Parts: sequence; structure tokens; C-alpha cells
Amino acid sequence: MVADAHLIRLVLPSSFELLDLVQLLSDRMSTLAGLDEDATHWVSVAVRESVINAIKHGNRNDASKHVFVDLEARSNGQPELFIRVRDEGEGFDPEHVADPLAPENLLKASGRGIFLIRSFMDSLELRRAPEGGMEIRMTKRA
Repeated sequence: MVADAHLIRLVLPSSFELLDLVQLLSDRMSTLAGLDEDATHWVSVAVRESVINAIKHGNRNDASKHVFVDLEARSNGQPELFIRVRDEGEGFDPEHVADPLAPENLLKASGRGIFLIRSFMDSLELRRAPEGGMEIRMTKRA
């Protein structure tokens, strides 16, 4: 359980080479937040998917752009893990994300990331970041 708060801030290149490191840190922060093994696994999937989306869709694999990840285990009342992932891309309107369960989308190879993240996390917010790009903010409570 978290005594105060622990914060890790990462600035990553738009490359998939550091995904394992992000996952390792996510797992450790989940433990510090008091999450059980199952919750830690699903948070890990959500974080990986968010970073992959930021690299692939947000930054469009542009090596000159970065992905910013904040992982914060905090204990204001109920212990929780807060995650923020931001890219430097053009952004999109979250209201216009295709429904992955619609019949015309069921066989598509992509398009389920946000849907999955929403189902794994206790809260999810997608928005244009004040610094530019898109950000996803997620919370998982212990």
C-alpha cells in the first residue's frame, strides 16, 4: 500500500523498443498502489496499448516526436494508480472513434484499443492536451 505518492515521468522516443521497460515500471507502480495480480495485468495491457497508440496513431512513427508517460501511485483516501500518456500528434475527436462492436468493424485488424482500455480501467479520459497532442488519463483503484 502507498504511504504517500510515488511518481515516475518518462519521455520516450516514438519507438517500440522501450515498451518492455514501460510495462515493467507499470507493474511495479501497480504493486506500490496495492493492486492485486489480476488488476496489475490489465493495467499493464492498458498502458502498453496506450503507448502503442501514441507511437503508431498519434506520432505516426515519427522518430522526432516523443511519448510522455506519467505513472503515479497515490493514496488520497483509496489507493489508486493514475496514468497519463501523451503524444505530440495532431489529435482526433474521441467522439468519432468507430465502435469496434459494430458489425462492419468486427473483422478489422485494429480499432479495439480504446474499447479495451475503457473496460480494464476504472476511469478513462481522452482529450487534446494543453501542451499539444492527445492524452489519455486512466485510473485504476485498489
